[in-house]
Amino acid sequence: MSRIGRLPVTIPAGVTVDIQGHTVLVKGAKGELTRTFDPEMDIKMEEGRVVVNRPSDQRRHRAVHGLTRALLNNMVLGVSQGFTRALDIQGVGYRAEMQGKSLVLHVGYSHPVVMEPPEGISFTVDKTGRLLTVLGSDKEMVGEIAARIRRVRPPEPYKGKGIRYLGERVRRKAGKTGK
Repeated sequence: MSRIGRLPVTIPAGVTVDIQGHTVLVKGAKGELTRTFDPEMDIKMEEGRVVVNRPSDQRRHRAVHGLTRALLNNMVLGVSQGFTRALDIQGVGYRAEMQGKSLVLHVGYSHPVVMEPPEGISFTVDKTGRLLTVLGSDKEMVGEIAARIRRVRPPEPYKGKGIRYLGERVRRKAGKTGK
């Protein structure tokens, strides 16, 4: 049996889980999330915990079993604690700033790049304009928005300028050698 799939999802105080067939609605302090899961997976509430069972040991059922449990756990963690992804901006004159809820990036282009946050996502920028944080309750959406921001100016290997995830190591290359 799947090691991840057989673990029950514990529900912290302040979080409610509503299971309607194969659609699960999770509400908490940080918002609410809804997701429809594979119809063959059996999702039940037992003793204040959510349990996922699979119908057989087929390869597909084994694969989806752990996935379903992990997605449910991420929903519960998201509405109770939330998720963050930090980005580091490096380069001379490169910075980020907030204009209302919008994020404005000055990363070496002839124009500033403006990014609007989708519903459920917010941005924070430190006072130096070098550290940017993406916050939200949906782990998938937080990661996707952080990847889109990084894609505006990915780190380049010669000088290391660009937007990178906090703690990301960029392989540096030697430039041209003069005679």
